[in-house]
Amino acid sequence: MTSKLSQLAKMTTIVADTGDIEAVRRLKPVDCTTNPTLILKAVEMPAYADLVNEAIRWGAARSGTKAQRVNAVCDRLAVNFGVELSMLVPGRVSTEVDADLSFDTRASIARGKALIADYAARGVDRSRILIKVAATWEGIRAAEALQKEGIDCNLTLLFAQAQATACGDAGVFLISPFVGRILDWHVKAGGGPYTPDTDPGVVSVRSIYADYKARGIETVVMGASFRNIGEIEALAGCDRLTISPALLDELAKADGRLPRALSPSGNPPVKPRARLNEKAFRFMMNEDAMATEKLAEGIRGFVKDLRSLRKLVAARLEA
Repeated sequence: MTSKLSQLAKMTTIVADTGDIEAVRRLKPVDCTTNPTLILKAVEMPAYADLVNEAIRWGAARSGTKAQRVNAVCDRLAVNFGVELSMLVPGRVSTEVDADLSFDTRASIARGKALIADYAARGVDRSRILIKVAATWEGIRAAEALQKEGIDCNLTLLFAQAQATACGDAGVFLISPFVGRILDWHVKAGGGPYTPDTDPGVVSVRSIYADYKARGIETVVMGASFRNIGEIEALAGCDRLTISPALLDELAKADGRLPRALSPSGNPPVKPRARLNEKAFRFMMNEDAMATEKLAEGIRGFVKDLRSLRKLVAARLEA
C-alpha cells in the first residue's frame, strides 16, 4: 500500500510550511508557505549565506535611514528565499507582509504591492505568489483591495468563523485556519483528552470548509499549524494543507488506508447571508476568547521574530 502522504496528495494539495530550501527540494510539495519565524530560522543556516549576503550588499548600497534600509533588506531576504522556492515548486509561494502592519490597512496594501513588484523584477509573475496577511479586520480590508488589483492573498492567523466569514466576503484567494494553536489553547484551558475527530482545531476547519462549500464561496481553505499527523488525516480532502517537513516525513513513512474526511460535494447549498460588517466582526471576535487571544499572541510572536531578523540585519549592515 502507498504511504499516507501519497494517498493525501491524491485528494489534497500539499504545501510545505518552511523556508528551508533543501527541505522543499527533497519533499517536492506543490506550494510553499513562509513566515517571519521560518525566514529567521533559514537565514541563520550556513547553507543560505549567499542569499543573505546578497541582500546585505544590496542594502548597503541603498540610501535612506537605517530603519528604512533594514526594512528593505528584510523584504529583500523574504523575496530572495521566495524566488528560490518558486523554482522548486510548481505552484504558489506565500510571502508575508510585516506582522507589525497587521492593524494598518494602507501600509499593508503598499507592502503587498512592493513585494509583488520585487518578485516581478526578478522574473516571478504575480500568479506564482500569495501575499500573506494577518486576518485582522484591517488585514482583511487590505487583502480585499489587493485582490481587486489582481494580487492574490493568503489570510493567516485565522482561528474563528468570524474571520473566515469576513475573508469570504472580501473574496480573498486563500485562508489558513490554524489547527494546532487552537488545540493548544483548549488543552491549556483544561480541555480534552481529544481524538483527531474531536480536536477543536480540526472541528473548526471542518466547520469553515463546510460553510464555504455550502455557500459556494471560492476562497481556498488551507489547514495549517499541525501538532500531529492525526490532525492532518482528519482533514484529508481539505483544499490544501500546509505541513512542516517533520510531519511530511512522518506521513511518508506511515502506511495504512487514509480515508477522505472532507469533500466539497457533501455540503448541501444554503441561502446567502448578509455581508459581515466591522461592528459584527469585532463583537464576534470579542465573544471568542480563544480566537482573540491566539490572534494577538500570533501577531506578537511574528513581530518578535521580525524584530530579531531586523536586529540581525542591522548588525550585518554595520559590520
